[in-house]
Amino acid sequence: MMESEVPLCNSCGEQVGVGANGDVFVACHHCNFSICKACVDYEINEGRKACLRCAAPYDDNSVVDDVELKVSDSRTTMAAQLNNSQDVGIHARHVSNVSTVDSELNDESGNPIWKNRVESWKDKKNKKKKPPTKAEIKAKKEDQIPPEQQMEGKQPAEAAQALSCVIPIPSSKLTPYRCVIIMRLVILSLFFHYRITHPVDSAFGLWLTSVICEIWFAVSWVLDQFPKWSPVERITFTDELSARYEREGEPSELAAVDFFVSTVDPLKEPPLITGNTVLSILAVDYPVDKVSCYVSDDGAAMLTFESLVETADFARKWVPFCKKFAIEPRAPEFYFAQKIDYLKDKVQPSFVKERRAMKRDYEEFKVRVNALVAKAQKTPEEGWTMEDGTAWPGNNSRDHPGMIQVFLGSTGALDLEGNELPRLVYVSREKRPGYQHHKKAGAENALVRVSAVLTNAPYILNLDCDHYVNNSKAVREAMCFLMDPQVGPNLCYVQFPQRFDGIDRSDRYANRNTVFFDVNMKGLDGIQGPVYVGTGCVFNRQALYGYGPPSLPSLPKASSSSCSWCGCFSCCCPSKKPSKDPSELHRDAKRDELDAAIFNLREIDNYDEYERSMLISQKSFEKTFGLSSVFIESTLMENGGVSESVNPAALINEAIHVISCGYEEKTAWGKEIGWIYGSVTEDILTGFKMHCRGWRSVYCMPIRPAFKGSAPINLSDRLHQVLRWALGSVEIFLSRHCPLWYGFAGGRLKWLQRLAYTNTIVYPFTSLPLVAYCVIPAICLLTGKFIIPTLSNLASMLFLGLFISIIVTSVLELRWSGVSIEEWWRNEQFWVIGGVSAHLFAVFQGFLKMLAGVDTNFTVTAKAADDAEFGELYIIKWTTVLIPPTTLIIVNMVGVVAGFSDALNKGYEAWGPLFGKVFFAFWVILHLYPFLKGLMGRQNRTPTIVVLWSVLLASVFSLIWVKINPFVSKVDSSTVAQSCISIDC
Repeated sequence: MMESEVPLCNSCGEQVGVGANGDVFVACHHCNFSICKACVDYEINEGRKACLRCAAPYDDNSVVDDVELKVSDSRTTMAAQLNNSQDVGIHARHVSNVSTVDSELNDESGNPIWKNRVESWKDKKNKKKKPPTKAEIKAKKEDQIPPEQQMEGKQPAEAAQALSCVIPIPSSKLTPYRCVIIMRLVILSLFFHYRITHPVDSAFGLWLTSVICEIWFAVSWVLDQFPKWSPVERITFTDELSARYEREGEPSELAAVDFFVSTVDPLKEPPLITGNTVLSILAVDYPVDKVSCYVSDDGAAMLTFESLVETADFARKWVPFCKKFAIEPRAPEFYFAQKIDYLKDKVQPSFVKERRAMKRDYEEFKVRVNALVAKAQKTPEEGWTMEDGTAWPGNNSRDHPGMIQVFLGSTGALDLEGNELPRLVYVSREKRPGYQHHKKAGAENALVRVSAVLTNAPYILNLDCDHYVNNSKAVREAMCFLMDPQVGPNLCYVQFPQRFDGIDRSDRYANRNTVFFDVNMKGLDGIQGPVYVGTGCVFNRQALYGYGPPSLPSLPKASSSSCSWCGCFSCCCPSKKPSKDPSELHRDAKRDELDAAIFNLREIDNYDEYERSMLISQKSFEKTFGLSSVFIESTLMENGGVSESVNPAALINEAIHVISCGYEEKTAWGKEIGWIYGSVTEDILTGFKMHCRGWRSVYCMPIRPAFKGSAPINLSDRLHQVLRWALGSVEIFLSRHCPLWYGFAGGRLKWLQRLAYTNTIVYPFTSLPLVAYCVIPAICLLTGKFIIPTLSNLASMLFLGLFISIIVTSVLELRWSGVSIEEWWRNEQFWVIGGVSAHLFAVFQGFLKMLAGVDTNFTVTAKAADDAEFGELYIIKWTTVLIPPTTLIIVNMVGVVAGFSDALNKGYEAWGPLFGKVFFAFWVILHLYPFLKGLMGRQNRTPTIVVLWSVLLASVFSLIWVKINPFVSKVDSSTVAQSCISIDC
């Protein structure tokens, strides 16, 4: 990440300044620990005369140096800003009353939002700075620290301990792993040298195709392997979090969290599952006044609304029950389905009675919800009507107004024990014909704006409707990172792994994605952080708004010069003479598109009045966030919060305004802020943009999984899921956000992180060489040719070394990650299955969609489901995606039979080359074996297996008869000629 000219103080966060000699102030010359003069004086006055990092005594000469201190006003809350407009700070994200009505530019400040701010700059410029006193320094330091962190000095020493800890992988496991990676890279180089310098003239086309495929596989391996160079693990200390922010007898100072739950079609996403997700959120182990749950109904279905009414009513019973007995998980469907002794560790005598009563209540709740679902199967001709007789506004899902309903969290919404409940809000954004709504990404952005107006929590946790909270302390786990003063300020999000219920033990189709979540994501956590995977993620709201992290270098002034090859300012090139050309200033301010959507004004004091006016006018808030003064005001609050004096009805009206279908027009929504548009995998794109801005993310893996998905996936649905992911990657590859060329100017994305993102968008293209490589063994067996010449001793050693290095790399990877061999093998199998089917279709569909504008859909036809356990996993759904792998299996089986038949005819000398060919054919068949089992359906369907194998074997022997005809002995042509001559005609 690009560093600024003057580093920031590690104590107060301000620039350390420069000394009397004009150089950057350095207090400790042993370790160069960044700390400003004011903090050094404070430490010395308190009796601490040693460096905070290395404990070396401070140099007397450096201590007496003068340093220019910057003034930073205290952070305020929205309520303070609304009630005290004359008290204006100078922080970029904290301004007083904002008006979107009178948003014309003026000559003095560039925008009325900044009028008072510019006045404060003028006053500051005209004032002569005086050396601060000890009391002033201490007051400034307290003002610079957020309120939730100021209490550290008032707590016992144990409460100020770190909230999380990084646990590097032991060197005994990691060093051999790295050595084998390097060794494998060397062997690959020697292998390709041999392959290229030893062509097979008799099968030149096959040889050339195989070499091209192998080179691509090697590149894919590099992209996948090297981002796992420095994996780490993390542990959290939730007890320390409570000790620091939840002191007995005082209100909790934990940060508020807004939960987002998104759903579209209640007939495909059962309301009962969505209800369980909502109930698990409402019962989470976190202060109720800090939790709000927003449910996005993007289909405007009355069924979803009515099911939420039932859910809110049942929550009044369920939430106090969960918290009274500390049950896990807190989704009733999955809690009551557990096959465990629920009496274990429950000492309350009333538990058994209350549990049975709660189970009866839940069964009644299920009956009511299922009755709503049954009623919704047939839509009335006149449309749905509400209880008061008025028509449901969302009868037309593509043309309806915005709808918001607050169920819980308001006056009177208490549980059965009289305690307050978390807020539950139903949201359905406005939709009109002719507007682009951007599917899930657009729905999430609508929730961002609604939540900012109503609750404005500083953190956002988004979940899919089928992912429930499995660990009630999951939010606390995330807060151990986000609220840590050392780690939290630069974090854009905390990602949790995805775990799933309803999958059989063998995990035939690699639904758990264990290798990705337990290997790849740990590796990325050691670089710049894991990628965003779409659910189970806690966001810093400021990162979603496009702001840069606190450590983001200041935007270069017009007087700075940019490096011609790296685009950095003042990092590798000397500064030039200041320039006042407005066009040049505009170019410099706009050249780096990776800068935050809102200009980072932390270093604004370095600019003169003219430059500030130009920069501010270029970064108009209305053009970025839209025309809502209340929402813009909320974006400037790092610590969140809304004014208690604001009329709730007025806030609801404003919330309706920010979810109107035309609100995002001519703004930066979906381009630079919020969920990013342009791909069906908006999650990858959104996380990528944040990392490009300089943020980092963290991977949190608590012992008890934080969230779990509840829907099992059969073969066809799994392939279509993978098809959608791959299609999104192809869309990103063909867009301006492709990691191959986007984001180089800022230098904030680490190169290993770039390799990882590159791998996420190019992996579908591996399907092309993979299909070719799976066909080559069958062609070799049918034609009698081979892609490898006769091996010498050296070549044999290279091939053997390559296979051994592949095996050892995998074994060592499993050793440090804890993934089992079975899970690794399932992942390898599905890599081939998905590669030759879903990824292949995604490549063609992506090019047709992005280049030709043709949107191709592959339909799925389902048969009846099995009622047995895991029955849905074995449903046969015929779709075009199944054709390529089926063809490859048949072709390779035909090739194996043909190869053995040919070897039997030719004699023992043909068996040697046969083994090499058969080895590759069996490699293909073994990897596609789970697909073959999925094609068969349930294992007890013997007739299906018999019929399929009968047709397959009949086809094989028919082809062998035509190709080889082994029952007729071959006669040499010379012998026939001699016999003809000897005949007496």
